[in-house]
Amino acid sequence: MPVNKAHDEFYTLDLNSGWEVPAGYPSGIQQKIISGGLDETGKRGSRTRLLRFDPGVYTTEPFVHEYWEEVFLVQGDLTVGNDKDGKGGTPFPPFTYACRPPGAYHGPFRSDGGCILLEMHYFDPV
Repeated sequence: MPVNKAHDEFYTLDLNSGWEVPAGYPSGIQQKIISGGLDETGKRGSRTRLLRFDPGVYTTEPFVHEYWEEVFLVQGDLTVGNDKDGKGGTPFPPFTYACRPPGAYHGPFRSDGGCILLEMHYFDPV
């Protein structure tokens, strides 16, 4: 199966534009797609994105999806496993990494000071 990403050499990302709120996320969390695309219905493709949390934003339910996910906390703080009111959980500092297989429940998430995550999403080749 061919990879759906363009050949991009080093370039400076514009972090001031191109952000959007992913479906099902609160408005204080935005994504910026860097490369590729993910067809969740057809279960194919791959994408690389930045995910940005504004300070104090949190999600209230765990996430689960049918694709692989690799996550690297680039900057800021991220707490994993808070309750529906944003309390509790385990805090993580920058340079923290996770790799999740399809079907793995994860979260909810909170960031007290804001953060940026680098995420790679992909399906197993058929």
